[in-house]
Amino acid sequence: MLRPQVWKKVRARAPVIGLAALLLAGCQTLPSTLPVAEPRPAAECRWTIGDGAVQPLVRAAVEALEADGFLIRHTDLALGLVSAERTRILPGYGDRYDRWDSRGMFGGIGIGGGRGGVSSGVMIGFGGVGSLTRDATQLERVSLLAGDGEVRVSRDIQVIDWRGELAEARSASTTEFCQRLRDAIEAGGRP
Repeated sequence: MLRPQVWKKVRARAPVIGLAALLLAGCQTLPSTLPVAEPRPAAECRWTIGDGAVQPLVRAAVEALEADGFLIRHTDLALGLVSAERTRILPGYGDRYDRWDSRGMFGGIGIGGGRGGVSSGVMIGFGGVGSLTRDATQLERVSLLAGDGEVRVSRDIQVIDWRGELAEARSASTTEFCQRLRDAIEAGGRP
């Protein structure tokens, strides 16, 4: 049990502690604006449709995206939703800050290894070593939502480096892409 002298000290410091807590609580507020896609999606990524046209549109969108090299990840006819993605290797992108000449072609061992010298050694296997696998991968995702008399398309692109770390991410809902997709959908899924 605390003695009365201790309680006096606690009560004397209570206003200071309360004021500090009140001041620090201001640091935990929400930001003045929530994050938004930058750049904003193009106006061509949103268009109106007639009633009852959702299911044929979703089917045509699936065909158009598959014809453009996308892999369909999810569809929901009831919601009018299509999610698709495609990947491609970006040769030469790699790690921009990693000096490629500091290692040999085979990661510092074997022929051409080390830092400028010639070395010899034994290497078992060939995958996953050296500068042969340092290319980044671009992941492109598209979502199409059709309902309530309109269609909305969003697209984003991520670049993932050879270590699996995110190097770049951006919104890519451009006029060209959305217009090309809309034309393919209206042509019945043929690009």
